[in-house]
Amino acid sequence: MNGSRASKAAALSQLLENGVLAPGCYDGLSAALVQAHGFQAAYVTGGSIAYSRLGRPDIGLVSMSEVAETIALIADRVEIPLIVDADTGFGNALNVMRTVRTFERAGATAIQLEDQQMPKRCGHLAGKSLVSCEEMVGKLKAALDTREDALIVARTDAIAVEGFDAALERAEAYVEAGADILFVEAPPSDEAMKQLCAQFDGRAVLLANMVEGGSTPIRPAQELYALGYRLVIFPGAFARTVVQAANDMLAVLKRYGTTENYWDRMVDLKGINDAIGTGELIEHGKRYSPEMASFATLPTDGDA
Repeated sequence: MNGSRASKAAALSQLLENGVLAPGCYDGLSAALVQAHGFQAAYVTGGSIAYSRLGRPDIGLVSMSEVAETIALIADRVEIPLIVDADTGFGNALNVMRTVRTFERAGATAIQLEDQQMPKRCGHLAGKSLVSCEEMVGKLKAALDTREDALIVARTDAIAVEGFDAALERAEAYVEAGADILFVEAPPSDEAMKQLCAQFDGRAVLLANMVEGGSTPIRPAQELYALGYRLVIFPGAFARTVVQAANDMLAVLKRYGTTENYWDRMVDLKGINDAIGTGELIEHGKRYSPEMASFATLPTDGDA
């Protein structure tokens, strides 16, 4: 692994000492906006990849290669560490090993594995089933033995399937196996989150998953840090915002035959070019290609 990616994992570990808030992203544009707003890391969410690429729910339809391609495109666009949702590892321990190698090469800084059976589903949907604790421990050890540098995140979905106490037992086993970050999915109350943090205080880096409309109370990152969490993700917030905004715009366009009544809620052509770094990229290209001089000025709104 090259030094820059190795330093990202080390940098992420250092950042986690004080707490990291990582919004979800699912493509180059969403990741670029997360970075532009000064967030220290981004969470590459499997659910939002399913929503955006397939227009389908998070029920195990996305393949390993589709996620790997997405990671590579995002890593090519941003510099911040990427915490990547790898679902179940897409199979058994051998599949996990291949997934870890592939995702690290693509640019993952941390790789999250969960103990659901395939096909998995969103952690806040009912009807999940789990592999045995022993099988999950084996998959985690396979991931840890395979990774060159990436942090390994162990997620358990046991609360909804086996109950809170069983989830804590699984979490203990996953920490003992050597997981770098612990993700106990869908604690149903503030009290459950407090108990979880108290049990693993000083022994594990804990991840809190904030899902709007999900099973866990939504709390600000600073409150979660005070409880003992060190990584807070809002994985679906970006995609949910896009759905709302796009529906509003399309309703206006359908009604009036133009977007003019929605302009105050959109960026114009200059705004999108600023967001995606068009001017900077063109200036950079001029160093290597005289033909890029023809792009000396960006198109105006009238040229779109």
